[in-house]
Amino acid sequence: MGAFQEAGVVVTGAGGGIGAALARRFAAEGARVVVNDLDAGRAKQVAEDIGGIAVPGDASAIVGDARDALGGTVDVYCANAGVAADGIEPGQPLDEKAWALSWDVNVMAHVRAAQELLPAWLERGSGRFVSTVSAAGLLTMIGAAPYAVTKHGALAFAEWLSLTYRHRGVKVHAICPQGVRTDMLAATGSAGDLVLRPTAIEPEHVADALLQGIEADRFLILPHSEVAAYHQARAGDPDRWLSGMNRIQQQWEEAR
Repeated sequence: MGAFQEAGVVVTGAGGGIGAALARRFAAEGARVVVNDLDAGRAKQVAEDIGGIAVPGDASAIVGDARDALGGTVDVYCANAGVAADGIEPGQPLDEKAWALSWDVNVMAHVRAAQELLPAWLERGSGRFVSTVSAAGLLTMIGAAPYAVTKHGALAFAEWLSLTYRHRGVKVHAICPQGVRTDMLAATGSAGDLVLRPTAIEPEHVADALLQGIEADRFLILPHSEVAAYHQARAGDPDRWLSGMNRIQQQWEEAR
């Protein structure tokens, strides 16, 4: 018997990468898993592999369909779908669409899901919201302003959910890995090669870290343990931390 035997679990962006690893791990723990992805084919394949249910579509609008697929109850919701966009470049047109998409997927999809899930969770006194944030939400990421800013927003929303509803039975977890060997890492280009790829881990390690964090009842899930020290350094001496990050920025510019 797994830790989530017969629990209803939804994982968005689960056609590959971290999302697929989360879906597989929850299924291995006995959960009934809804696999969501914009790519219907990938969602169906992962669902078939784990004995789950494919509910493809926009992660911002699938809570109702996912709940129906699970027989009316969602116990765990993993807001995992995300997008990464490059940063602003002086003298270049501002990519308003990239910023809008980043806000919509990385932040507002979480807000919309919580809005739909909370009434039932608060009524019964239990529910679990898992937000795949990224270490960029605790720190930042060179060359990717929309990603870094909206991941800060995702973390802030997860914190708000936790402090507001934890006494009413709602558990919240924020997963903040650095590099993970996924398609998204491959798309980060030279910035990812410099900052993320040297310590990149497999998606399965992220899923393991989440289950361990749930067992320990931790809000912040850090698959890369060194992120805790970076976060402390950032908070303790912001100017020194920013100077260090600027040196990395300069290294990246020189390498380009």
